[in-house]
Amino acid sequence: MAGSDPGAKVCEWLEAVRRYRSPSREERVTLSPTESALLVIDMQRYFLDEDSHACVPAGRSVLENIRKLADFFRAKRRPVIFTRHALLDEEPAGIMERWWSDVLRVGDPLSEFAPEIAPEPSDQVLRKTRYSAFVGTDLDSVLRTNGVRSVVVTGVMTHLCCETTARDAFMRDFDVYFVVDGTASSDEELHLSSLRTLTDGFAVPVTTKEVLAWMSE
Repeated sequence: MAGSDPGAKVCEWLEAVRRYRSPSREERVTLSPTESALLVIDMQRYFLDEDSHACVPAGRSVLENIRKLADFFRAKRRPVIFTRHALLDEEPAGIMERWWSDVLRVGDPLSEFAPEIAPEPSDQVLRKTRYSAFVGTDLDSVLRTNGVRSVVVTGVMTHLCCETTARDAFMRDFDVYFVVDGTASSDEELHLSSLRTLTDGFAVPVTTKEVLAWMSE
């Protein structure tokens, strides 16, 4: 959203996915403040530092919205779960390395969280090695232990880790809310493509403002 009016851009995205929305479906899929959790996907220096070759410039434009959501979920004593994409030195990267010719290891300073969005002591941090935050992690059990029924997805990148995590959450029977102005991709077309497919089959598209209003009820 850098270089443009964020509000106008969000309206544009919501209009683009409107044809895929179903009012009756969204009445059945409800965000319960007492049964929700916030997922903050891979807000690491690797994706947010300007000197990183994997920098997602749009990622910085959603930092403030994610911070607002995290603060509100903490105030409501609901889980805030951060994922950190990084491999241990001895872990094989598999298809991810063959696809990207790149591996992010735990010891790399770029694997650390961006200081502007670092987790607080009360937050849960899960290390992952695949697009989905559910693969090879305890995310499913963490959510169920905390009585979570609805997950709110934020972070980077929309079309890779965020979308895959949202799809996996849906397949595990969680209601999924995807924050259109709290997620970002390397390309707006990819961001919008994910919003369309997720709206059609997996998630309710929402704005930061909407989530804050619902959590206040």
